[in-house]
Amino acid sequence: MAALAAGLVVTLLPAASGAQAQPGGGERPGDGGLALTPLSTRADFVTGGDVLVRVDIPDGADPGEVAVRRNGTDVTGAFTPDPGGQRLTGLVAGLKDGANSLVATAPDGDGGGDRAELRVRNHPTAGPVISGPHEDPYVCTTEYFALVDGTTLGPPLDEDCSVGTRVDYAYRSTDGKTKPLPDPDERPADLAETTTTDGKTVPFLIRIETGTVNRAVYQISMLHDPADPEPGTTARSAGWNGRLVYTFGGGCRAGWYTQGVSTGGVLDPEMLGRGYAVASSSLNVFGNNCNDLLAAETTMMVKEQFTEAYGTPRFTIGWGCSGGSYQGHQIADNYPGLLDGIVVGCSFPDVTSATNLTLLDSRVLHGWFEGAGKGEFSAEQQRAVSGFRLRESIPNLSDGAKRLDPDEEFPLGFPDSQRYDAETNPDGVRGTVYDHTVNVYGTDPATGAALRPLDNTGVQYGLGALNDGTIDKRQFLDLNSGVGGIDRDARPTKSRTAADPSATRAAYGTGRILDGGAGLSRTPVIDYRAYTDDTPGGDIHMAVHGFSTRARLLERNGHADNHVMLEEDVRHGGFSLESPVLRYALSAMDEWLTSLTADGAPLPGGAGPAAERPSGADVVAHKPAGLTDACWTPDEQPRKITQRLTYDNRGECGKLYPAFPTPRLVAGAPVADDVVACRRKPVEPADYAVEFTPAELAELRETFPGGVCDWAREGRWQRPLDGTWQALPSGPGAAGD
Repeated sequence: MAALAAGLVVTLLPAASGAQAQPGGGERPGDGGLALTPLSTRADFVTGGDVLVRVDIPDGADPGEVAVRRNGTDVTGAFTPDPGGQRLTGLVAGLKDGANSLVATAPDGDGGGDRAELRVRNHPTAGPVISGPHEDPYVCTTEYFALVDGTTLGPPLDEDCSVGTRVDYAYRSTDGKTKPLPDPDERPADLAETTTTDGKTVPFLIRIETGTVNRAVYQISMLHDPADPEPGTTARSAGWNGRLVYTFGGGCRAGWYTQGVSTGGVLDPEMLGRGYAVASSSLNVFGNNCNDLLAAETTMMVKEQFTEAYGTPRFTIGWGCSGGSYQGHQIADNYPGLLDGIVVGCSFPDVTSATNLTLLDSRVLHGWFEGAGKGEFSAEQQRAVSGFRLRESIPNLSDGAKRLDPDEEFPLGFPDSQRYDAETNPDGVRGTVYDHTVNVYGTDPATGAALRPLDNTGVQYGLGALNDGTIDKRQFLDLNSGVGGIDRDARPTKSRTAADPSATRAAYGTGRILDGGAGLSRTPVIDYRAYTDDTPGGDIHMAVHGFSTRARLLERNGHADNHVMLEEDVRHGGFSLESPVLRYALSAMDEWLTSLTADGAPLPGGAGPAAERPSGADVVAHKPAGLTDACWTPDEQPRKITQRLTYDNRGECGKLYPAFPTPRLVAGAPVADDVVACRRKPVEPADYAVEFTPAELAELRETFPGGVCDWAREGRWQRPLDGTWQALPSGPGAAGD
């Protein structure tokens, strides 16, 4: 993204509202008074020059006499009455970039009248809105984005990687395959039927809308018979059950500087067959974009596009594994209402904390075990220091630390001439997760590299292994004196890595590190895990990370009753709806959210006031009675075991699918794994299960001159989230008139 001034961190600001504005940006309606409410997005975050608006009309007022004006121009003709007559809904187009005013008036029959104003801020379709200045360079990839018929979108229309919006059709055949439908008037002989959750049996014909918003390719799919009128806000497709699934794709490594060539997937036959609409975008795949703030912005804009085209969904389910779980957790917490419930798999709490800390620790441990410490530790001792179930996970995750290395991995097709190289191209762009999020973190004045919330100062690697006798004192001392850290170019250093204070404050305050006490506390969460801790060769998707998320919910809210964990053998599952357990998770989430919307009214989403969204107590109260933590045995015919899943591996599930710590947890860190830079305390002999000689204590104190981690205290610069719906200034049209 465009570089900020050296050393500067721009703090995300709460979205602006007027003195009498709702969180959505409009005036508070009086008791039965005239009111304007944005439906497609928050009034301060409108994009593309239009917004779907509802007008609530006072009792006794004639809807036919209500007038609406946009910046003084009459737009009443855009509105139609809802059933019941006391509401109008309309798509107001023609908004200018920046500030706009929508005014509704209604005579009261006594010579007076009522007036309501909605102040709207419009942003370009290409963005940005909340993520700060656009990333530069940025590679357009529309020519490689494959459509259902095997063709591509072709060259972009402009420097914002735009394409014309198009609609394609596909169908599900009786042989279980999804096939293109070149002629919408055709009815193939092998066309299948499906019965939706509404109980409607319809032909399995799939409408796929493809376009661009926020410089991303988005897609929206739903069941729709092309022989019927085009679906819209007042004419819902017969095959749509009124619910939306938003899919998020995985990855992170090389996820920068590109538009991407895939979405999170919008053609899943199970989702579509049940009648869900499915939406996603290329910037919601972390293999294309590993910036959760940019992913949240794109989700917001695609949902706006969906709502303006098809109407407000009853609720939206976020759906994603690995990098998709980052997005589900962080968007639900930081931008509540965009996702009403989330189903996450192979999960991590967020991009910045537990994952990156584990990758750093794996990189320095692997360097030590293969370098200065080679031959000093047995394979089992290395494993014990790491905490992982398999020793092979150490080199596996060390390789995963390439996301911390500025010149290791770039997306396919990115020009070599623009890649950073410390020796040959020091002014090139840096491929790290921090440089990709430089709008939040700012830059180092000496190097121009992004500042980092990354630290291992004071961490006593192998402390647990020392205390339980797996390694001896000499191994512990040698390891910690020699393990070192990495610099901004991911090169090994003798000194430990020290976090930048401003970047660390920003990581906590802006939600780059999952807080858990904001929107996520009021969101139904189902965490599904296909167990991979014992995968030969190692695997990053370890069970401990799901427990880290739960621990944060417990710390911030006093409970995690809105968080359900389901686990099975990876041979039976994976994040695919071919798994009966994952199909059950989708059904259970639908039941949960349907119960929360028992009156049939849609949840207010991101556009509505926070007070209208369910409270944490409401969410827990509506959880289906049979939906509890559970695991399924690895037998050929899996048996369900209902029990609370715990990090300390209680019960039969704990024996079948044990969680293992990370290197930092072996060093004493809390399960929440949300401490970037620990507070430190002096070395105290009483803290160890072994007895150090005076010379050994002196050596240990020399290794840790500033002290060792005091995990009983919160981290340095650790603080709660500064608030939800924060936004970075992005230039003209985003701040000020």
